[in-house]
Amino acid sequence: MQITLDRQIDQTRAGIKATDLLAQESGLSRQRIKDAMSKGAVWLKRGRNRKRLRKATELLREGDRIELYYDADILARSADSAKCLYDAGGYSVWFKPAGVLAQGNDFGDHLSLLRIAELSLEPKRATFPVHRLDRETAGLMLVAHKAGVAAKLSAMFQARQIDKRYRALVLGQLPENGSIDSRLDGKPALTRYRSLAHDGERNLSLADIEIETGRTHQIRRHLAAIGHPVIGDPRYGEGNKNEEGLQLFATALAFTCPLRQQTVSFELSEVFLRDNCRYAF
Repeated sequence: MQITLDRQIDQTRAGIKATDLLAQESGLSRQRIKDAMSKGAVWLKRGRNRKRLRKATELLREGDRIELYYDADILARSADSAKCLYDAGGYSVWFKPAGVLAQGNDFGDHLSLLRIAELSLEPKRATFPVHRLDRETAGLMLVAHKAGVAAKLSAMFQARQIDKRYRALVLGQLPENGSIDSRLDGKPALTRYRSLAHDGERNLSLADIEIETGRTHQIRRHLAAIGHPVIGDPRYGEGNKNEEGLQLFATALAFTCPLRQQTVSFELSEVFLRDNCRYAF
């Protein structure tokens, strides 16, 4: 069930609780409205400021605009817990499991890494996105906690000053190494790969991957295009279905720390992948 509401508050509705108004307008119970609020599916625009409304007792004012994006399926979803691997204060390094979003959308943020970090880190602090991973992809992600640090890290990603590596299990026998240089969405895209192992019995190859660009689903689309789709990919390739889910993992990050100006590197081990991912190799 999906319900979307967008209501401007006039003088006759000023002073009503947000939960009461949304329950009246949507036909949902107040408990469901409160659950949607806590999971980030309710928005309040007051003046120029638009933010998620989580306070059930918020009294609406004349001129407010309140929005509800209710999707029962999204709100009922769950995922494995994200893990903070390193906390530098101004930013942190996380393992994002498959099923967790990099950041939320209008329909909620309870399964987003930014919200998880906001709730779980001590001391509490703001969270800012600096890059993203597909929902189905597990692996390393950075979260910034200061606007200035977020700007620096984002600029480093844009300037390709952050080294990223991925691990993928693909269909077929992948060549020992190679590169895929074909445009995606009308833009240049370059993917480099190195075969680490081949399982002839299952006709699968394990690959180490680096990308020079960051197009949408770049690794998945490029590998599918050369006949070696990522195992478990729900969107690209044929003959690559897998009950363990998408076998693509962001396994390594290396960069100059914007706070201490020292090189830092993080890498997920084989043991970590087996213990924390549905790693099928």
